[in-house]
Amino acid sequence: MRALAALLLAAALPAAAQDYEREKRWAAQIVPSVVVGDAVQLKLPSGRDFLGLYVEHKRAPAAVLLLHGVGVHPDHGLIGILRVALADMGYATLSIQLPVQKSDAQVEDYYPAVFPEAVERIRTAGRWLQERGYRKVVLLSHSMGSWMANVYYERTDNSPFAAWLCLGLTGGFGNMRNVHVPVLDVYAEHDLPQVLRADGRRRFTLHSIEGSKQVRIAGADHSYTGREKELAIEVRAFIAGLK
Repeated sequence: MRALAALLLAAALPAAAQDYEREKRWAAQIVPSVVVGDAVQLKLPSGRDFLGLYVEHKRAPAAVLLLHGVGVHPDHGLIGILRVALADMGYATLSIQLPVQKSDAQVEDYYPAVFPEAVERIRTAGRWLQERGYRKVVLLSHSMGSWMANVYYERTDNSPFAAWLCLGLTGGFGNMRNVHVPVLDVYAEHDLPQVLRADGRRRFTLHSIEGSKQVRIAGADHSYTGREKELAIEVRAFIAGLK
């Protein structure tokens, strides 16, 4: 009974572990040093704010919402590079802070604890871009951000996104019944084992979604280190080909 009570208590309090103070510290560090774009605060239905890094292009052919991987901020690594590279290519970009846990947290500490708020942040950011007049908004996600994006689609009937660019999903796709737009599934030649093991399952899923394709980036690792340019070119080509 004691063990059961402990499990019930832990299940009832997942949000308490979410590290909002860590988000604040990151914002204080990165906002003053942002060179490309502007820091913006987006507001959840709960009233809580979260950080976004926004590059405006009023005549852009599309706006790209970018989701980072586990335990980092919206200007970190691959997503920080892509948000600038895609802006240089003429797209509007919005990279958002996804929920994080403590610095010593494991992947299993993230799911399902922070995923409900991640879904709300994705919904809020998509609407935010639509409200700024972008008629075509696409979703680009990496690693755990791709897992969060997949759960977002599972829980969202009428997504505003014109496409989903899914990078480094660590497994197969979950329920895709709400995905009615083209999907670009990207993985690296030297990706994580769990990404590589599921590439066939993901490719099979894409057969039923019109306009979708799978791409492997040769020579790349999970973070696409040194292969960011090739990745950005693939992303641009896919977006440009959308109807």
